Amino acid sequence: MSGEGTSETADADEVWTVKKVLDWTIGHLKLHGSESPRLDAEILLAHARSCQRIQLYTQYDVPLTPEERATMRDLVRRRATLEPVAYLVGFREFFGLEFDVESGVLIPRPDTESLVVTALEIANELPSPRILDICTGTGCVPVAIASNCAASVLTAIELDENACRIARHNIEKHSLTSRITLLQGDLFSPLASDASFDVITANPPYVTDEEMNTLPPDIRLHEPALALRGGKDGLDIVRRLITEATLWLTNSGALLLEIGSQQADSVIQLFAMTNQYEPAQVVKDLGGHSRVVWARKNPTS
Repeated sequence: MSGEGTSETADADEVWTVKKVLDWTIGHLKLHGSESPRLDAEILLAHARSCQRIQLYTQYDVPLTPEERATMRDLVRRRATLEPVAYLVGFREFFGLEFDVESGVLIPRPDTESLVVTALEIANELPSPRILDICTGTGCVPVAIASNCAASVLTAIELDENACRIARHNIEKHSLTSRITLLQGDLFSPLASDASFDVITANPPYVTDEEMNTLPPDIRLHEPALALRGGKDGLDIVRRLITEATLWLTNSGALLLEIGSQQADSVIQLFAMTNQYEPAQVVKDLGGHSRVVWARKNPTS
């Protein structure tokens, strides 16, 4: 919290209250390209002070300790280089739950909550749904489903070893090891030959090769390309999922895929081309963008 040309001595003599630090940080992060400077500032300051964000507003006039200021100064410096906030504080909230994250693992996003909501609508109609989540990343999707559908039993699959480790930690953190089995491998490859599921969910890589170069720098420079890049049209993994999932779905079982907002028509066509699914449906996210395409396996296929 020291501006250019300001001496450390002068800076140290100033009283840096919660409000003053927030105001300074918001302006600083805005100048350095943050798209959500106020939210970023609040999350970082709450982390530096080991408190809840809401407490900042009841402690506006409280000065920061030297230790809190040092921590906050380092966090702001790193955020000003567009290092993601979730990596800086080590967690991200998703579906009302807290998930640990670290560099190299895809950060959960609000858009993916549409995938969870759709899966829950289908699963809650079944007495004991068996659910598979592929490309599980932090484990946010299976943990959110299990936490909101007590009758469900889940399997989660992740290719990357580091992400698998984080997913295992998050499953343990939410006390769901008895209901979520985590496997490492490529798509369906780790499954037992007799496995079958009522619902299969996936948030696969779906960013096109061209789009990879235009992603915001905090994503492009810091988040794993393995979890983002989906090939020339973004649908390399989506094609495999649609083709291979029928082998693992029960009759009338449903495959749910998160997609890019411009990919709905192409994914609907991919489902139709197999002749093994009922007509696909599109679910929009809270921003009104197409976010999930899903279809039931045709029981006669």
